[in-house]
Amino acid sequence: MDEKPVLTVDVVTPDGSVYQNQTTMVVCKTTLGEIGIMPNHVPTLAALAIDEVRVKVGEDAYDEIAVSGGFMEFSHNTLSIVASAAERRENIDANRAQRAKERAERRIAEAKEGHNIDELHRAEVSLKRAINRIKIAGK
Repeated sequence: MDEKPVLTVDVVTPDGSVYQNQTTMVVCKTTLGEIGIMPNHVPTLAALAIDEVRVKVGEDAYDEIAVSGGFMEFSHNTLSIVASAAERRENIDANRAQRAKERAERRIAEAKEGHNIDELHRAEVSLKRAINRIKIAGK
């Protein structure tokens, strides 16, 4: 009986490992679009968008990890994801994410009022991160 090929997934942040597993497929959103990685995929290096990483763990089941950008590198059947922040769906505090969204929206309004482009950009990134966490927590 032939064994199905697998790949190893490692998600790390400056605080340490967030996720490690073996799978037959991972779906990531890069800054250029969505990419699916399966065993024996061509070596790849890409910048990640603020979005989710979906790791197939069953026929129709996925582990979901919220990532705040970063990079993915795939070679030798190992997918390494390095992100400034990452959280597994079950570890996301939806109430905290909602409060972060509200804070970011206030910061955006204040930055627009004060014509502070740098603060506006930072607040928009914070808003994207909060919305991503809320979306994943709600699944």
